[in-house]
Amino acid sequence: MKKQFRFGTWLALTMALVLLLAACGNKNNNNGASSGSASASPSASASEPASPSASDAGGDAEALKGKKIALIMRLNTGTFSAQYVDGVKKQVEKFGGQLTVIPSDNKLDVMATNLDAAVTQKYDGILLDHGDAGALTAGVDKAIAAGIPVVAFDSGLTNAGVTSIAQNDQKMAEQTLEALSKDSGGKGTIVKIWVAGFPPMESRQIAYKAFLDANPDIKELAAFGTADGAQLDAQTRTEAILKQYPEKGSITAIWAAWDEFAKGAANAVKQAGRDEIKIYGIDLSDEDLALIQDPTSPWVASAAVDPASIGQVQVRYLYQKLHGDETPPTVQLDSVYVSRDALPTDKKVTTADLSQYVDGWGASDTGNTDYLKALEQSVGAK
Repeated sequence: MKKQFRFGTWLALTMALVLLLAACGNKNNNNGASSGSASASPSASASEPASPSASDAGGDAEALKGKKIALIMRLNTGTFSAQYVDGVKKQVEKFGGQLTVIPSDNKLDVMATNLDAAVTQKYDGILLDHGDAGALTAGVDKAIAAGIPVVAFDSGLTNAGVTSIAQNDQKMAEQTLEALSKDSGGKGTIVKIWVAGFPPMESRQIAYKAFLDANPDIKELAAFGTADGAQLDAQTRTEAILKQYPEKGSITAIWAAWDEFAKGAANAVKQAGRDEIKIYGIDLSDEDLALIQDPTSPWVASAAVDPASIGQVQVRYLYQKLHGDETPPTVQLDSVYVSRDALPTDKKVTTADLSQYVDGWGASDTGNTDYLKALEQSVGAK
């Protein structure tokens, strides 16, 4: 009986030991499966996210290639627009994408129709240039609802999900008007060439009005301007003003709120031999720089942001959206003041080398990210 009891006890202990070992083995196997998983544990992911590696950036880059981008423009006129479009095109190409430029002949209803068509055609991303909130808000909402990201330049849009790129338009107006006041000794009569209905123009007008209020000895003699045939219209109407005020000294300066206006006015003033009149403009292109450098030209200075750089920054924020990043609602680009006095007299300067003479001009890294740099490298390597 004792032997039978001892045997039963031994057997029970043996079975318990076997079950215990089996349980330990299962526990170890489960731990092994957890440590080999690709996802981090909840505690690790909640504490501090891992920094993206080079391979992560490379994967992001591959996913962003081949995007179809639409650039919808209100108008595509002048050398500033040409250099802006060139900046957009080159940046899209560097990201391995395809750009379609869609001008709208300075007609907001046509621009709105073009926007609707781009949504219907399912472009991967949409860029807008010099639009208007009243005309485009509904179309932009359609694009966002369809999952198509939108980044606008100088369009005054406030739709949720849109990033609006803008030059510091009030600052540009202030820079040129302050120079005008300084050069004229704070007194004189001026002509304003400006056009309503464009968000950047409206912002520049705010600074202009404040300038007149702060400088009572500077009087506005005339104001005009149109976006249709801007340069020729500015030239024709400046010629008429010069005939209306033929006496030298009757017009101190012309303030042109767009470089197309400045070019037209400069032609008229130069042909009339009114070398006492100085012109101060806004925006800058290679053609504009040549006129400012010309000692016989009345156009002496301009405030601007590099137009190609604007296009590059706009594309970067669009690709951030395509990547799924949350981008800021507004991005403002600071301008620089470029005067003839700052430029060499023995060589021609272009926007490509202007940074050698004017601090703050040139390519901007705004909107760039590690994965966008990796994308450029990946596209460039092929």
